[in-house]
Amino acid sequence: MRPLLLRLFGLLLLASALSLPLLQAPDRPVESLVARWAPPPSAFIALNGQLVHYRDVGPRSDPAPIVLLHGTSASLHTWEGWTKALQGQRRVISLDLPGFGLTGPFAGAYAVGPAGQDYSGEAYARFMLDLLDRLAVPRFVVAGNSLGGGVAWHLAVLAPQRVAQLVLVDAVAYPVASASLPLGWQFARLPLLGQLIEHFLPRPLVAQGLRAVYGHPAHVSDALVDRYFELTLRAGNRAALVQRLQRWSPAEGVDHVRGVTAPTLILWGGQDRLIPLANGQRLAADIAGSRLVVFDDLGHVPHEEDPARTVAVVKDFLGLAAAVQP
Repeated sequence: MRPLLLRLFGLLLLASALSLPLLQAPDRPVESLVARWAPPPSAFIALNGQLVHYRDVGPRSDPAPIVLLHGTSASLHTWEGWTKALQGQRRVISLDLPGFGLTGPFAGAYAVGPAGQDYSGEAYARFMLDLLDRLAVPRFVVAGNSLGGGVAWHLAVLAPQRVAQLVLVDAVAYPVASASLPLGWQFARLPLLGQLIEHFLPRPLVAQGLRAVYGHPAHVSDALVDRYFELTLRAGNRAALVQRLQRWSPAEGVDHVRGVTAPTLILWGGQDRLIPLANGQRLAADIAGSRLVVFDDLGHVPHEEDPARTVAVVKDFLGLAAAVQP
């Protein structure tokens, strides 16, 4: 019996050794990704040593442009449905936050300091204020999903005079069960496995993570997986993700949520297995005068999963529902 077990163990080791090269996913230089993932109207702007991938569309006369902030492992592409629906009437600014998409990890002035690169919600909010100053946007509407939602409400607390309206989509705010995190994120939070994620990224792991955050997993297409997979491979993004997840507190700054005074719309997917609906209900209770709308069949990224249905509620909130869509 023992020789058989030893033989099986040897075969497993051999199979693992042979498969490792197939799982290797080296970083890709940003230049190799631009042609596919940054066609017009994409642009890049240098901000204090940080190169930022962004899109700025719609009428420049808009007194309060709409700023869209994506979640962890996503990119500005997640908002394409909303942008198309809004840009005929409103100026819409979307971007890849540092550590994600084509923007890459914090660099220049944002990579210095005693804590090194700080991927907290407040640090992102201060970065966003710098970017909006550069774009000459003194007042704005801000919408954010997941991590981007946490950045959005931090903005509303840090600069209440600048935030005209706030839209939170399955936003980070309160503690969540770590078991609900996608497998890739759970691995990244562990010291040794986190280092491996920086060099090995099986595409099926990305697909599993996407299916976990969709209310209808069958809607996760190969093209969608390609986008998330390739942009995660942008040089430095995995190291930044590991750093954020290992330092991340799911309740960072939560004591400040009640300081939000901007008119607030809260959208939530009833099938969100990452951040439960109870957190959305708590946000609605903590932000005075806010309105909560639940999409029973959608998951953690309802704006991406069903942009037409979700943006219709946003247009009503913005007073655009009766206007003719472009």
